[in-house]
Amino acid sequence: MAVRFSNQLVAEFYQPFWAALQAGEFLTDAAAMAGTHRWRGLKWLREAGGVRPRRGRTLKGRCLTFAEREEIALGLVANESLRSIATRLGRAASTISREVGGNRDARGRYRATVAHARAYERASRPKSAKLATHVVLRARVEQDLEKKYSPEQIAGRLRADFPEDPEMWVSTETIYQSLYVQSRGALRRDLARCLRTGRALRVPNRHANQRRNRIPNMVNIAERPPEAADRAVPGHWEGDLIIGRANATAIGTLVERTSGYTMLVALPDGYKPEQVAPALTEKIKTLPEILRGSLTWDQGAEMRDWERIGVDADIDIYFCDPHAPRQRGTNENTNGLLRQYFPKGTDLSVHSQADLDWVAAELNDRPRKRLAFRKPIEEIGPLLLR
Repeated sequence: MAVRFSNQLVAEFYQPFWAALQAGEFLTDAAAMAGTHRWRGLKWLREAGGVRPRRGRTLKGRCLTFAEREEIALGLVANESLRSIATRLGRAASTISREVGGNRDARGRYRATVAHARAYERASRPKSAKLATHVVLRARVEQDLEKKYSPEQIAGRLRADFPEDPEMWVSTETIYQSLYVQSRGALRRDLARCLRTGRALRVPNRHANQRRNRIPNMVNIAERPPEAADRAVPGHWEGDLIIGRANATAIGTLVERTSGYTMLVALPDGYKPEQVAPALTEKIKTLPEILRGSLTWDQGAEMRDWERIGVDADIDIYFCDPHAPRQRGTNENTNGLLRQYFPKGTDLSVHSQADLDWVAAELNDRPRKRLAFRKPIEEIGPLLLR
């Protein structure tokens, strides 16, 4: 079936739309830059699965553009010679001759839309996706996705597990495109739900700033020992809460900075200070003393009794600056991973401590890029046994 002309074939229209989206423009504005309306832009977005097409991002000079084909068509209507058209466009006369001779329609006329569609079709060199043809690799990737590994973790772990077998390697982008781009279709579309966001399209994820309440007598993060900042010594933790439906329920999270090892704290009765303090203390006390170096938290009111926690759990506690989640980057990233298990808007009080321990164990079994794709449990396991 012949390709029908549309603006999706014209990189000069189509790619500025994607470039604008990547630059943070709203869909309506991005569509306007492509000379179309919002609903057409939304259709492009859905058809591509939110993945910017590679074709046409950098036009090669030897390829005629749609604008040049329009100029050729206008020149022919005005009875302009092929050599004259070529001179005006800065092209070789032979290029224009081949273009006109090879892209006429059924009635022998040269029309820019028909010529561009035919050239687009001829230039297409469909290639089967690696995950579509390599059954063993596809099965491994699908298995890891079901374990909620990220595409980057899967790609990194494959290289670690098969260092001498490039056929078992796959890029992060290939996995994403196999999930999201309909035309590639190598992986089951339902596996997109296993990704952190669970979205059917790849879209930017914006985090709104949350209000932070100051607490009395806090010790600022600036006073935290240097070894905690450079991750050189294990035993320094970051903590936070993930909040459930209507801000009524929560789960406590603790993440070790060096290894990324995670522990979760059940708060079935709420997250007021008098509920958080004993639960957090008990969880920290399960750690050997060598791993109780420090704990860094944000300025949430739930940590009002931090001094009591510090004494009872024998750990130093520090607090971040207001509106500075980057100071607890490891914990922020982990909380994002945990949203795969505990989606926003759900009741978190239904999860028992046993449930949370199972989730933490699965998370600690995931390979991490910054650990050279080793797992947190592999990094910290020997210290937990002391």
